[in-house]
Amino acid sequence: MLSFEHQFATLPEPLWMACQPTPVSQPALIVFNERLAETLGVKTGLKSKSDDATLAQWFSGNQLPPGAEPRALGYAGHQFGNFVPQLGDGRALLLGEVVDQNGIRRDVQLKGSGRTPFSRGGDGRSPLGPVLREYLVSEFMAAMGVPTTRALAAVSTGERVVRQLPEPGAVFTRVASSHIRVGTFQFAAVRRDEAALKALADHVIERHYPEAASADDPYLALLEAVVARQAALVARWMSLGFIHGVMNTDNCSIAGETIDYGPCAFMEQFDPQKVYSSIDQGKRYAFDNQPAIAQWNLARFAETLLPLMREEGDTVVEQATDIIRRFEPLFDAEQRRLHADKLGLAADSDQAVTLMEALESQMHQGRMDMTATFDALTHFASTSSETHKEALLALTTQPNELAAWLDKWQAVQVASQDSERLAAMRRANPVVIPRNHRIQEVINAAYEGDFAPFHSLLAVVTQPFDESAEARRLAAPATENEQVLRTFCGT
Repeated sequence: MLSFEHQFATLPEPLWMACQPTPVSQPALIVFNERLAETLGVKTGLKSKSDDATLAQWFSGNQLPPGAEPRALGYAGHQFGNFVPQLGDGRALLLGEVVDQNGIRRDVQLKGSGRTPFSRGGDGRSPLGPVLREYLVSEFMAAMGVPTTRALAAVSTGERVVRQLPEPGAVFTRVASSHIRVGTFQFAAVRRDEAALKALADHVIERHYPEAASADDPYLALLEAVVARQAALVARWMSLGFIHGVMNTDNCSIAGETIDYGPCAFMEQFDPQKVYSSIDQGKRYAFDNQPAIAQWNLARFAETLLPLMREEGDTVVEQATDIIRRFEPLFDAEQRRLHADKLGLAADSDQAVTLMEALESQMHQGRMDMTATFDALTHFASTSSETHKEALLALTTQPNELAAWLDKWQAVQVASQDSERLAAMRRANPVVIPRNHRIQEVINAAYEGDFAPFHSLLAVVTQPFDESAEARRLAAPATENEQVLRTFCGT
């Protein structure tokens, strides 16, 4: 049983609106994350069909879990650089907060549960495909230790959702440290509601950054803490080839978690300007642009906090600007550490950045798959065998150039090689990722009523270092005919 609390509801009502989910005709449980549920205090066992039926009712919105008080949250946002003063949860409802077994307050939210006051003419529903995608990708990210929202449940609705074509509908249950975004602050700021803005900032400090409360200027300290978390987060994305797809300010979490997995994907053939989102025609959110966009989003956050900060005028603008400028060195430091891990080098190696830049150039020019390259490099690092070297060279269209890079890398890597370094290298380089074509296979099967492929892929991507035959099968890069070059939001 979830034990709900409702701290967010103590904030002024422009930041939320009470709303009930819209019932669905035939809710059926697709998947329930028992391990996550246990950390939230849910004890079901899932041993009977009655358990499944109860969970389907709860997590479709047909019957609220005891203590839930659903609310749609308000926020604004810069969407592809254009400011929209009111967006909000158009198809999501916060059921409440749960303090987990580690003492951490977590939001529990339904996504796809029907219209809200923020729906702006939308149906408030979600197709099945985006629900399965978010479940797989967010749970993979959690398994890799990347800060992320989590997947608690997915329920099919027995109804059709019309996008380009009618599709099966589903409801997703998301767990997050909070659903407060840069856009939430923009929502309060654009209304010039300083009382609501201060209440929101104080709430965030108490919930996420309590150390900021004792600073000379708590709101300047809040900005500094959020910048640091975002810099570390985006560096983690880049290390895995993750492309968020829609880094709007309303998709930028103040808690420093990956949130809103819409048209996201993991880069396969390495290309710094890779875009998968069907709506990103100008490549604003291309892979290599993500750090700069995160910094831009944080500048928008800083703008909302200026009225709360102790200093005024040019002084406070200079203070905030200085903190925003710290994003780049913070990002670079975290990326340097991650580069060292991925290459099997000592954390303080002065060669990590140079070697990584050269390898990325090789991957781009040699049309190499990013995940397969680092997996093969990890095997070669641990064995130095000619077999593993040949397997690595087989991944590129330019084997001579890659062989020359390997000689330079080995000269550095061997000097720092030990079991701890090799273990760190393995932890940085997954065997398997949720590849685009595998996700599409899962979605296609599910649309035909077969969820077995989804469960198989979920089992593998939540054990991303598995070397089993099934993991290796699902880890294989897409053939030319299997490639998925565009992903869609699903809203």
